[in-house]
Parts: sequence; structure tokens; C-alpha cells
Amino acid sequence: MTGPRIPRLHRRPGRRMLVALGALGAALAAAVPARAETLRIACSALGQERTLCEQGAQAWAEETGHTVDLVAIPNSATERLGLYQQLLAAGAGDIDVLQIDVVWPGLLADHLVDLGPAMGEDAREHLPVLIENNTVDGRMVAMPWFIDAGLLYYRTDLLETHGVAVPETWAALTEAAEAIQAAERAAGAEDLWGYVWQGRAYEGLTCNALEWVASHGGGTVVAPNGTISIDTPEAAAALDRAAGWVGTISPPGVLNHAEEEARGLFQSGRAVFMRNWPYAWSLAQGEDSPVAGKVGVAPLPAGPEGQSAATLGGAHLAVSRYSENPDAAIELVRHLTGAAEQTRRAIEGSFNPSRPDLYSDPAILEATPFIADMAEVIDGLVARPSTVTADRYNQVSTAFFNGVHGVLSGQAEPSAAVSDMADRIRRIKRGGW
Repeated sequence: MTGPRIPRLHRRPGRRMLVALGALGAALAAAVPARAETLRIACSALGQERTLCEQGAQAWAEETGHTVDLVAIPNSATERLGLYQQLLAAGAGDIDVLQIDVVWPGLLADHLVDLGPAMGEDAREHLPVLIENNTVDGRMVAMPWFIDAGLLYYRTDLLETHGVAVPETWAALTEAAEAIQAAERAAGAEDLWGYVWQGRAYEGLTCNALEWVASHGGGTVVAPNGTISIDTPEAAAALDRAAGWVGTISPPGVLNHAEEEARGLFQSGRAVFMRNWPYAWSLAQGEDSPVAGKVGVAPLPAGPEGQSAATLGGAHLAVSRYSENPDAAIELVRHLTGAAEQTRRAIEGSFNPSRPDLYSDPAILEATPFIADMAEVIDGLVARPSTVTADRYNQVSTAFFNGVHGVLSGQAEPSAAVSDMADRIRRIKRGGW
């Protein structure tokens, strides 16, 4: 008697099945890296920066099979630099990819990977001045991520109501802020201020004060040839004007304001004018913003000679020499600084791309109209003296912003303060830059 036929479960696969299995294996190999790594990236949490950074990093992680963790770092550029220097000096591999300020390549170069060989032609798609800025002793130690410039934000509705034109000079801004502030307070808006900006003693004050000084013809603290240029009547006059804003058109608390404090006042409807970076645009126009649809952007006002100046800012991505996964970290940097990611960040967060080709992108122009006028702002860009002062820049900047803060707080007279700044910077310079 013959029993029931038992199916053969281990038949030799046919040719079609082998082909299908081979294709599946290739697809899996392409989708999953040979070894999945865990990377750590340090991103600022200023405005939407952390959210956008996390979204971009996670998109890359899902695509590659790697894992990316975000490291919490201070919003203050000064405090962030101190943290980086402490970690890097110890050779710690706690952070693989670092968001660095435009003025830091020279300070941190010895601790960063040369990205030039890996990036190759990709680097040519960014603004040449940024690639030059990030190249130290022939090594490209960071890739441009976004470019910043100081901008003047204003309430379009308030200027229209009071028949005031967008101010083109600091004198006109002071007059307009005083007039609108007085009229609105008389009408019941008792907590309205005319002008908010960044007055805390930190790198942000260096950026603001450099704009005041340069627009008054007072130079750039240290000239490109290394000459210390801050001790001038023009620089003293610029600081004197700014000190006059504190407690009149600017709240006394401005002396402790950074970017977010200024944005908070302006976006809540409690300021007529604001100096800030481009990131504030998308937040001010957000659905939950009380001033959405009532905000305009213009170049910063000019000084007495008709010159407008905007401090060059921005962020770059670098890979730590002490990373245990430098190859994967470089690929993460390539993704985050790529055209698609910069386009997304420009549309969602109003971060100016470092790639010139993107400034004509219709989607970017629709989301961030002021980018079309950035050419005028870029023409007036003034760089902080980080290249010439190299690894002593942080000391120079600290001497500058502390001296400026002394003038703003009424503890120092402007002409004496710029003379004292020059003396301090000369001591820093001893032995040359």
C-alpha cells in the first residue's frame, strides 16, 4: 500500500528564482550599508534650526541605514565655540559632525578633516568666497551650509498707518522708531518698542556693532592687512548712536538680548523694527505668528556717508578628526549641504542657500520673496576679521563686544572705549597674527 505523496519542500530553485533572489540580494545590499554606524551631529536650536537639521539627518539615516543622534549645544555662538574647543582639545569623539560659524575654520582647522578630496567638484557649486573662507593652509575643513546677513525687519502695517517710509539711514530709523513708538503708546500700546536687536555681550553683539561701525566708515576692527582700525571718530560716533537707543527706542533689557529674545518681542507685535538674520522670516510669517502678513525686510540702514553694511554670517558643517566614522560623517555632510536639502531649508526655514544656482529657484522665491533682493545685501557684506587674526579671533571679538557692551550700558564713554579696545587688541596681537 502506498502512503500519501509528501511534497518536496527542498527543491532545487529554478533559474527564474535564482535571478529573483539575486536581484533581491542586490537591492538589500544597496539599501543597507556593509556596517551601520551611529553618528552624532551638533546643530543649533536657534529658531527652526534643530528641527530642520533633525529632519535632514533622519532622511539620510533612513536612506542609508545609519543612525544619527543630535547633540544638544548652546544657542550662543560664544558658548558653543567654548564647548567645541574643550572637546576637540581633549581629542574627544563625542561629536562626528559639527555645525560651525563662518568665522571658526581658522580656529578649529587642526581638529577637522580635510573634506576637499572627498567633495571634489561638489565644492564648486557653492559660493567661491565661502569655499575660500573654509580653506585653511590648503585644506577645506568645512562645507558651506547656509549663508547669513544682517537684515532690517519692519512692520508694514505700522509704517503705512503712520505714513513712514522704510528707513535707509540710521538717523531715519531712529526718528521713525521714536515717532511710531510714541504714537502707538499714546493709542494704548504701552509695551511697544521702536527697535530691537542683539545687545548681549557675545558674538552676536560683535555682528551688530560691526554693522554700525562699518556703515559709519569706521572700518572692521582689524583691517585685512592686520592693522588695528577700531580707534576712530567714526567708530566712536556709531557706538554713541547705538547707546542712545537703549531705554529710548530699545528696551533696557536689550543689553541681554540675543537673536531669540529680539525675535520674541518683534513676532509678538511689541516692536516696530528688528535687526536679525534671515531665519526669522519664516517664523514671523508662520500661521501662529501675530504679525504674519505684516512684515517687510530691507537692507540695514546706512551711516552718514550713505553706506549700508551687513555682517557676513552663516553656518558650515565640519567633520571631527576624532570621529570613529569619518567616511559616513562625510557622506552625511554631503547630503545636508546638497542642493535638495538646501532647497528644502530655504523654503521651510528661509535659510539662504550657499549655492548661487538656487537663488533663481521659483519655489524658493515664492516661499521667501526677499531672497530676490539679497544681491543688494550681499554687495554690502562685511566680514569679521577672522581670517587675518586666525586663531586669536575669539580673543579679538571678545575684547570688541565687551568694549561695546560697556558703551551701551553707560559704563564707558565711546571715544575712550574704542581707544581701550585698540590697546587690548594690540596686546593680543603681540608677536603678530
